[in-house]
Amino acid sequence: MENNDKKVLLSAKDVHLQFKVRGRVLTAIRGISLDIYEEESIAIVGESGSGKSVFTKCFTGMNDQNGYISGGEIIFNDPELSDTHVALSQSIKKLESTAYNKLNEYSKLELGAETYKKIVELESEKRGREGLSSAELNDEQAKEKDLIADRTDAYNLKQTLDPKKDKAEIKELSNKISYLDSEIKKLRAASKTLEAEHKRASKADASYLSSYNEKMASLKAQYQSEISGSISEETIERNEILAKEICLSIGRYGTRQRYGLFNNLLKALKKAMKFGVDLNDENARNAVFDTVAFRVAYLDETDEALHGTCVLNLANVKFGKDWAQIRGRRIATVFQDPMTSLNPIITIGKQITSIIIKHQGCSEVEARRKALELMHKVGIPNPEKRFDDYPFQYSGGMRQRIVIAIALSCQPKILICDEPTTALDVTIQAQILKLIKDLQKDFHYTIVFITHDLGVVANIADRVAVLYAGQIVELGTVEEVFYDPKHPYTWALLSSLPQLTQRNTKLYSITGTPPSLYNEVVGDAFAPRNPYCLKIDTLEEPPMYQVTETHYAKTWLLDPDAPKVEKPEAIEDIHGKLIRAFNI
Repeated sequence: MENNDKKVLLSAKDVHLQFKVRGRVLTAIRGISLDIYEEESIAIVGESGSGKSVFTKCFTGMNDQNGYISGGEIIFNDPELSDTHVALSQSIKKLESTAYNKLNEYSKLELGAETYKKIVELESEKRGREGLSSAELNDEQAKEKDLIADRTDAYNLKQTLDPKKDKAEIKELSNKISYLDSEIKKLRAASKTLEAEHKRASKADASYLSSYNEKMASLKAQYQSEISGSISEETIERNEILAKEICLSIGRYGTRQRYGLFNNLLKALKKAMKFGVDLNDENARNAVFDTVAFRVAYLDETDEALHGTCVLNLANVKFGKDWAQIRGRRIATVFQDPMTSLNPIITIGKQITSIIIKHQGCSEVEARRKALELMHKVGIPNPEKRFDDYPFQYSGGMRQRIVIAIALSCQPKILICDEPTTALDVTIQAQILKLIKDLQKDFHYTIVFITHDLGVVANIADRVAVLYAGQIVELGTVEEVFYDPKHPYTWALLSSLPQLTQRNTKLYSITGTPPSLYNEVVGDAFAPRNPYCLKIDTLEEPPMYQVTETHYAKTWLLDPDAPKVEKPEAIEDIHGKLIRAFNI
């Protein structure tokens, strides 16, 4: 967990994020892995639509309702939030006793797990014979997916047309939609017909059915014999701990929700035991609990309370109450436009104190004192006089300072800055950047800075992650990424900096557009826009190559067998140019 004497505060591992959009699935984040350390400043850069904001919104559960994390984990290492105590009330003691008895009963199923898996496999084989084969099913699904995608595109295009001016085009699209509807209907009917044929053929195969019934009867008899045995003392001891962990994991919820989660956890553990999941393995146990509520591992207990620690997997937080403990209190965000972050009809002071009272539980007098102190720290002149002003009475730069004050009011561990200077003029931008960096020394937070402006990165970041099409394509210290970039996309971003352009030369721009993330990306996502594209870039996705201990790049150009390619001339002598341009 340590790197250069810094502790990993947040660890994203193979995160996939998808959105359901008009009947189609868009994969916005495609397998990002990234460790973020305590008190560092990491910049996430890339073009619009590269996935910068949606990735960091996963840390606070703020993505739109049609978005969901489809794979991976985001572990937040916060000892204060992880430490859990649950009072041993009569209701908790009763739940613990019930769980212990149930788990001892379910554990007999583990004795026959291997045989049970054979029963399930035999049943699956029979269903396969009666239905479509895997190849037939995949073919049918692929065809239907293409037809539905074409219909969705036609329908969306039709919605954009003017009924008065585009009658012919609307009619043509309506006919196309009707045709595609009929094709989808025909495809589904053909699939059902083929499935029915397979079912009839399977039922007519007397030899197979006789063999199946004989095998199934034998396996079931063996299974019943195995689960009639006795469980070991080690299993009983494990179940005692499991029962306590169930109570620890549900103890923070209200009574009604608690009982629902209790029953669901017992069901999940019963299923795991049926299939022989090794519940002594920490990762396996976490995975079983995570289907219901994240697990709190048992540590010890007193006569009054159970004590445990939980693994905070932000990819698996399901309840608003859990997010309320994380969002704002431990991970705060400063957005682009301060006016959209502030309520125009509530005074500035009230907006800061309400957050302090909610998360810190202090009195109004104490909250006002803390709010004035914060306003002073973020550079608001005469905070006592400006306390009761409304947002419209503040300038853009001052409003952004107030947003920063609100974000810091709960002293979060991570401050996500989502392009916080975009809506401000250049002079104010520099002041806000300096403020964010200076306050880090007082509040000891980690900065995650989202931007497309590499000039900002040069001044504020310790490390840089370059994103393209939902993946990290280069990661390193700010010096490594600026002075020794390895990925052609990073070369292109640096080449397009106006400050590096020589007099009487054309400003560089990246040709083409990012790939559609509705479709599966084959090879390197940057290949169609890459002037240094190799043949393998169009066929296979490159691995993440390690350049130094801290520098990584996802490009085939780093393969030992790749041809030698020099970076563009515009960024050859980038060191001196950047020092002059950004006063680094």
